[in-house]
Amino acid sequence: MKSGKAREIENPGKIFTIGHYIFVNEINRGVHVIDNADPSHPKKISFINIPGNEDLAVQNNTLYADSYSDLVALDITSVTNISAKKFIPNVFQDRNYFYAYNSSNHPDSVRIIVDYLVKDTVMDCDSYDRFYNCRNCAFADARQFAQASSAPKPVGKGGSMARFALLKNHLYTVTRSDLSVFGLSQPLDPQLMNTQKIGSWNIETIFPFQNKLFIGSTTGMFIFDVTNPSAPAPAGQFSHIRRCDPVIADEKHAFVTLRTGNLCVGNTNQLDILNIQNSIPVLIKSYPLTNPHGLSKEGNILFVCDGPDGIKVYDASNVQELKLLSHIQHIDSYDVITNGTIALVVGKEGLYQFQFADPRQIRLLSQIKTGKGSN
Repeated sequence: MKSGKAREIENPGKIFTIGHYIFVNEINRGVHVIDNADPSHPKKISFINIPGNEDLAVQNNTLYADSYSDLVALDITSVTNISAKKFIPNVFQDRNYFYAYNSSNHPDSVRIIVDYLVKDTVMDCDSYDRFYNCRNCAFADARQFAQASSAPKPVGKGGSMARFALLKNHLYTVTRSDLSVFGLSQPLDPQLMNTQKIGSWNIETIFPFQNKLFIGSTTGMFIFDVTNPSAPAPAGQFSHIRRCDPVIADEKHAFVTLRTGNLCVGNTNQLDILNIQNSIPVLIKSYPLTNPHGLSKEGNILFVCDGPDGIKVYDASNVQELKLLSHIQHIDSYDVITNGTIALVVGKEGLYQFQFADPRQIRLLSQIKTGKGSN
């Protein structure tokens, strides 16, 4: 375990905000810690080196993260001595040597791995994408982490592209086919309580709201009731043709973006709005978009990251007739988190913050750019 100073954001992925801190995933490499006490002047504090990291969530003084196939719990109480307290192996089994050794790369089915050598070395990858990410990785020892400079506050919020969700003192994680539940009565010692098949392959995202989990896949949306938090129960399902599928929800509606590209096929790019007040979700209306990704809703204001077509902001008070209030162009956007009147957006060119007290006159507060020499 060793400390690491702040570094440039190069390939941002998932985001999580808690108190006045922002945690930004550097795909397959770790987590950037940003002090956002002043959204107009965010400050990069440190970098937590977590090889194979794609997802994260923070509750109180504990950061939960994936490291290839392992789940890791880190103590972030001390501002000078962050430490990894527990590793749970093989939680994310679909990431075991996914690209390093598989049948497509090595068609001789007789060959098997009989031994391996663990080294304290992190090797760079030549090719990343936003999902299963490193296509020629050398697997490394994940037990080296940096120190952050202050502990965040208890209540946080993740983006709609997340595969981790915190609810009722439980951590919920999804793989391509499974939903796992970890009890957090001892925050630094998460206990696996339940793993179940979801009923679909290529599960992509999970979104918590009240007593429900909304799970997006390439073939539909699944709803689970977590009145009993350790035993999620199926509570509804909506199927669609094969598309990538992040989802958020409020008391009455689920908002689902469908897009093409990457592992997704076909030519549908749209926002679907579903009535979820009954056991069977019903499609209310679809809105065509360019290549929608993450989304977030604050009251009646709906933000949609429309990929290379920027960010679209709607008045969603009447879901039958969404009204476009603003279109923030020239940003290849990936995910968004709204808090009050601040929208936090991650895209290919970095981390943006917007003030939307007047959603028709949205103002850029700050940007941390990707690459060397960024702000």
